[in-house]
Amino acid sequence: MSDRPDPATAASDRATLRADCASCFGLCCVVPAFAASADFAIDKPAGTPCVNLRTDFRCGIHERLRTDGFAGCTVYDCFGAGQKVSQVTFGGRDWRQDRATAAQMFAVFPVMRNLHELLRYLGEALDLEQARPIRADLERTYADVDALTHRPPEALLEIDVDAIRAGANTLLLRASELARAATGHRGPDRRGADLIGATLAGADLRGAVLRGAYLIGANLRGADLRGADLIGADLRGADLRGATLAGALFVTQAQLDAATGDASTGVPAHLTRPAHWASTTRR
Repeated sequence: MSDRPDPATAASDRATLRADCASCFGLCCVVPAFAASADFAIDKPAGTPCVNLRTDFRCGIHERLRTDGFAGCTVYDCFGAGQKVSQVTFGGRDWRQDRATAAQMFAVFPVMRNLHELLRYLGEALDLEQARPIRADLERTYADVDALTHRPPEALLEIDVDAIRAGANTLLLRASELARAATGHRGPDRRGADLIGATLAGADLRGAVLRGAYLIGANLRGADLRGADLIGADLRGADLRGATLAGALFVTQAQLDAATGDASTGVPAHLTRPAHWASTTRR
């Protein structure tokens, strides 16, 4: 018998791709390393608990992360990998119980996060009406990747994540092409482009390809990004005030959280307008 989940079941289970911190052992506060910078107030080596992590695995300054110098924490998204590793892969055994569990759990977490991020994008592609011609392939790939996330720790560590990504990316690119073609606007192809600090205010970027583009600090005020492919685009500090992202492809909550926007920014229906945008004033 195949261990592949039924595609319909896998597709309906996408709510698990949202972080549930209450069911996680604070893995994002332990596994990654970060250096003192504008995003983090302190240095923290990989595999070392953050000084703000409490014994109950909650953040002691969660409500003050931005004001206390930990803005980087507010834009991190594990795509639900934290609770999957904590409660499913390791069956509720936390890393504080023994060193062997800790080492293995910390190694598994980034693998699971990569797989969950991929499921997040595949799930969005499945929701695209324009991608119907490749729906069967998307469902099959989603189910295959989902099956990988249920493997035991040892098997998860053997997964070639880059190879899995490469295979799925072919489908994601095709889904993007189909969706962008349906808009009737073929925007510029700036995948991976260095657009740091670029002035793109009011730009017509409908149907543009901005996959992996560096838009750090870019001025996108009033830009039209409907149908634009933003998978992996770095929007840290980007000014999205008045911009239209409703209908943009593969936008994540973390991308919005990392940018600046306001009440006039058009946000994709499946995402939430960041709370810190409310304090943004227009100039």
